Amino acid sequence: MTDYRLLRVALLGAGAVGSQVAALLLKHADELADRAGARLQLAGIAVRSLDAPRDTELPRELFTTDAASLIASSDIVIELIGGIEPAREHILSAIGSGADVVTANKALLATHGPEIFEAADRVGASVYYEAAAAGAIPIIRPLRDSLAGDRVRRIMGIVNGTTNYILDRMDTEGAEFSDVLADAQRLGYAEADPTADVEGYDAAQKAAILASLAFHTAVPLEAVHREGITAIDKSIMDAARHAGYVVKLLAVCERLDGQDDSPTGEAISVRVYPALVPRSHPLASVHGANNAVFVEAEAAGPLMFYGAGAGGVQTASAVLGDVVSAARRHIAGGVGVGESTRANLPVVEVGRVVTRYQITLEVVDQPGVLSTVAGLLSDGHVSIATVEQTTTIGESDAAATARLVIGTHKAKEQDLSATVERLAASEVVARVVSVLRVEGN
Repeated sequence: MTDYRLLRVALLGAGAVGSQVAALLLKHADELADRAGARLQLAGIAVRSLDAPRDTELPRELFTTDAASLIASSDIVIELIGGIEPAREHILSAIGSGADVVTANKALLATHGPEIFEAADRVGASVYYEAAAAGAIPIIRPLRDSLAGDRVRRIMGIVNGTTNYILDRMDTEGAEFSDVLADAQRLGYAEADPTADVEGYDAAQKAAILASLAFHTAVPLEAVHREGITAIDKSIMDAARHAGYVVKLLAVCERLDGQDDSPTGEAISVRVYPALVPRSHPLASVHGANNAVFVEAEAAGPLMFYGAGAGGVQTASAVLGDVVSAARRHIAGGVGVGESTRANLPVVEVGRVVTRYQITLEVVDQPGVLSTVAGLLSDGHVSIATVEQTTTIGESDAAATARLVIGTHKAKEQDLSATVERLAASEVVARVVSVLRVEGN
């Protein structure tokens, strides 16, 4: 047996992911030593309560409530407790003690990433976070390393498995949002309070991380435009299907050219919203709770990363990959690899985005309505590409309304938004049913 150097590994948290990481560290100790070039000793598992029930057969002597002492005596610290505090305090403490850090904490990185990375740079430590953006999908290293010499133009990602599960079942089965959400909660895909998922908060955190890497710019979470999927209903899904689209909650990170108020003429847009994706696009075929990230780079062209976006053992795979990388760095020596955020591109509001739209209106069913609607769109610099009357509602002529589904050519978001406000105020429009962006073509 090879006489490997010993590295002490501290694990913070023993939840679904943490318990899997601990079990794999113990089970595959010899294999991991061969891969890392060092023996990875699980020094302890810090938890809030020693008596909390756990679905695990991990040795009880590994558990401790003294996270500070465990961190201080370890070479690599794995943070899997989630949330902001005490995770932030523990990570900064680990970095201060000279340890490398592995984390899956998207919320922490999206809000305090620059502080953490700067602390690591000061002491030559490294922070690894492959599991923070898309679960088991390897996307952090490709963006940070493989594409470091390229120029990423755009990222479109399905980065939340809960919302993809809901939207996929609504599309394939014609089910209603509330029914599928209830099923997702029963199956464990959605929390009892699903707000973070269905309102896009989780995806926004991941979008901030991906954009920061792709564009070498620190992207604050508050700069990410966010919309959820709670307004998506069966009628919207039916209209999308009829038009050849599928609805997906997308994280879109995009490099924008021609920005007069930017020193380089470039800026970036980072946004999360439900969008129409052509059924011919690779993202349209992402089903169930899976995730996928579609990257467009100038030299490499289009790249697709697909796989499980959540799950204890799947996420543990990404975490252990980071642990092996951290161990190899310890063996090789030298300072850690810092994050490149020196581009300092401005992050602009969603109003500057240019894309296509599908507008669904409920209008008065009488002659001349289409001409009025077309005029309002033209006045707002929004050009019609397609228009279809899908249904007529109401039994009497006085109460009858029709539903119009209007596809537009590319328009600026701020022009479209102002035009929709004028449509909503028009006497011929009973209500604006939905406005969805079209992405991926």
